[in-house]
Amino acid sequence: MTGRSRVRIFDTTLRDGEQAPGFSMTPGEKVRMAEQLERLGADIIEAGFPISSDGDFEAVRAVAATVKAPIVAGLARAVAGDIDRAWAALQGARRPRIHVFLATSDLHLQYKLRIDRATCLARTREAVAHARALTPDVEFSAEDATRSDLAFLCDVAAAAVEAGATTVNLPDTVGYALPADITRMFAAVRARVGSGITLSAHCHNDLGLAVANSIAAVQAGARQVECTINGIGERAGNAALEEFVMALHVRREALPFDTAITTTRLVPTSQALCSIVDIPAAPNKAIVGANAFAHESGIHQDGMLKNELTYEIMRPESVGAAGTRLVLGKHSGMRGLDARCRALGHRLGQVDLERVYRRVTALADRSKTVNDDQLAAIIREEAAGAAASARRRAPSEDTRAACR
Repeated sequence: MTGRSRVRIFDTTLRDGEQAPGFSMTPGEKVRMAEQLERLGADIIEAGFPISSDGDFEAVRAVAATVKAPIVAGLARAVAGDIDRAWAALQGARRPRIHVFLATSDLHLQYKLRIDRATCLARTREAVAHARALTPDVEFSAEDATRSDLAFLCDVAAAAVEAGATTVNLPDTVGYALPADITRMFAAVRARVGSGITLSAHCHNDLGLAVANSIAAVQAGARQVECTINGIGERAGNAALEEFVMALHVRREALPFDTAITTTRLVPTSQALCSIVDIPAAPNKAIVGANAFAHESGIHQDGMLKNELTYEIMRPESVGAAGTRLVLGKHSGMRGLDARCRALGHRLGQVDLERVYRRVTALADRSKTVNDDQLAAIIREEAAGAAASARRRAPSEDTRAACR
C-alpha cells in the first residue's frame, strides 16, 4: 500500500532466545525451528554463535544448508577468529550474513573489555572490514548502545559503515531505555550515517518495554527489528515477534509499516517452540497465550455474544488460534452460561438455567473454572432431579380414580 514502509523481521530465537536458561536446542531442533520460522516469513534467521561451541557451529551450518528464502546470520565478536568461524558455518547458506558485535558503553569498555574508546573504534573498523572481505552482507551491533555516550555511538556507527557494514544494530542490551530514549538515539544515528544504511533495533524486556521500544525505533527510522518467538531470551527476554507484528497489523492507521510475516502462523510457530524446548508460553502471554482469547467475566461474555469487537481487538483466527473461548467461572453470567449450554446441545428454560447457574457458580468457587464435562454432568443431574420431582408431584392412578 502506498505510504507504508517495509520492516524486516530478524528472528533471533535460535541465538539470543536459546541463551535463556532451559531453552537450549540441539542442531536438529534448531533446524526444525528454522523451518517453522521460514514458513512464518522471517526475513533473517540468526541461527547461533558458531564460536561458542562445536554444537552451535554444527547447528548454524545445518540451518544454513536447510532454509532457502531467509538470510541466515551467524554471530561473532569483533575478533578475527570469531568471524572466520562464523563464515565457515555459513558457507552453505544461500544468503549468508556475518553479525559482528562490540560493546560501546563506557561501562562495558572499562569493566568488561578493559579498552578505551579509541581502541573500540579501531576494533570496529578492523572487524567489519574483515567480515566484509568474506561476504557483502555484514551487520554491526553496538552492544549496550542505549547506555553509550550518544556522540561516541554515532562515531562507532559511522566507522562501521565506512568499513562496510550494511546494517547497524543499536541494541537496548539490558532493557534500560524508554521509548523517548530510543527515538533520540535512532534519530541521531540516522542523521550521522545517512539513509542508505539499514538501522536495526534489538530490545530486551527487563522493564517490560521491549515491544514498545521496538515500535519507537521503527517510528524513528529503523527498518529491521530483532525479536524472538514468545519473547524468549536472556533474563526477561527479547521483544516478542508476535506482539510486535500484531501491533503493526492491528494499529495500521497509526503505524504505517508492513512485514512479511504470515500472521495465521504465529500460534503454530509458538506451539512448535514450546514443543521443542518443553516450556509452555504463559497463559496470559499476549497473542499466543492460552487465555489470549478467553473470557470469563459475565460482562465481557455478554459483550462478546453481541459483538466480538467489544472485547477483542483481533480475531483469534488471524493469528492461527482455534477461536474465542467463553470460560465458565465464578465471574460468568447467565448469557455466557446459556451460550455454553446451547453449544453443548442443551436449550434450557429460564428456571432450569437459573438452577444450573447456581450449581456452576458454586462449583467454580471451589475449582476456579467449570469445563464442558462438568457442565454436562450438572445439566444431567438437574434434569434427573427435575424429572424425579415431577413424578413425586404427579397424582397416582388410585388418587385420580377416587377424584373421578
